[in-house]
Amino acid sequence: MAAHRALVLGLGNLLMGDEGVGVHAIRALRSETWPSGVALVDGGSGTFHLLRRLGEFDRLIVIEGVEDGAAPGTVSVLSPLDPDHLPRVLARHDVGLRDLVESAALLGPLPHIELVSISIGASVSIELGLSAPVAAALPQVRECVRELL
Repeated sequence: MAAHRALVLGLGNLLMGDEGVGVHAIRALRSETWPSGVALVDGGSGTFHLLRRLGEFDRLIVIEGVEDGAAPGTVSVLSPLDPDHLPRVLARHDVGLRDLVESAALLGPLPHIELVSISIGASVSIELGLSAPVAAALPQVRECVRELL
C-alpha cells in the first residue's frame, strides 16, 4: 500500500475537560476540506491500536494538550527527530505519545513526527467541554496544521 501524505492525530480524554483538546481539534478540523492523502484521526486516550497504521504515512502530526506550565491556550509546534525528543508523559493518557512512537519504531521506519501542543492547566476536572482559553486556541491549532501540511 502506498504511503499517505499525513496522519493528523488528535489525542486526549474527552471526559477530562481541557485534556481532551486534541480530540476536540480533530472534530473541528473534520468540518473543513483537506488535501487528499491527509487522514484526520481521533486517537482518544489509548493509542496502541494505531501502531501498524503509522507505517502507512510519511508524516505524523499529533495534536495534544500538554501540562507545560505555559498559560492555558498557548499553542506550540515541536518537530522531534526521534522518540528521545518526546516527553515520557505529555498529559494524562493511558498510553502516551512517546510510548506509541517507541513501540512503532520496533515495527519499522517512523514517519516524520510533528507535535502541535496546546497548554492546559495542571488541574483538569471531569467535564466534557473546554475552558475558554483552550477553546479559543482551536483556530490557531488549525492554522498550525495547515502550515505544517
